[in-house]
Amino acid sequence: MEDNFDISGLKKKKKVNSRTKGSTFERQIAKKLNERFNTTEFMRSPGSGAFASTHTLPEHLKIHGDLITPKNFKFCIECKKGYNKENLYSLYNNSSDFWGFIKQSEKDSEKSKKLPLVIFKQDRQPILAVVPFNIEFPSIPKISIHYEDKKYNIYLFDDIISFDSSYWFC
Repeated sequence: MEDNFDISGLKKKKKVNSRTKGSTFERQIAKKLNERFNTTEFMRSPGSGAFASTHTLPEHLKIHGDLITPKNFKFCIECKKGYNKENLYSLYNNSSDFWGFIKQSEKDSEKSKKLPLVIFKQDRQPILAVVPFNIEFPSIPKISIHYEDKKYNIYLFDDIISFDSSYWFC
């Protein structure tokens, strides 16, 4: 008996470049924020945040974080996409990528004099938003986490994006 299986359609998926994946996610978040706040001011930072630390610029031209935001926007945004190895147990590992994202966000937010906001997405999962503990979005489910001497709240991004502009702008 002869089997006549055609395997020509079974091709291995091409790996997506992580830089491309991150850039696409940053553009997606900028688009969501522009639509939500009826503006065009949210956009990817040149070099995705590294520009400010690798170029000598006057203070008023320095860009911190992954997204350029309106001047009166309260947050400095760090976007992270992928990192599928991160999981609940990563919260117990002080050297996990997750805590590295938080540290990076804090460093950039300090330089920009804004509040840190990490927008994090894993494949086939909802987008999460990590903010300092004192930032509250009332009546929205959250998870509170602690790292060293700091506390953070994690929300679903789609839940908090609809909040009044006073939560987002100074």
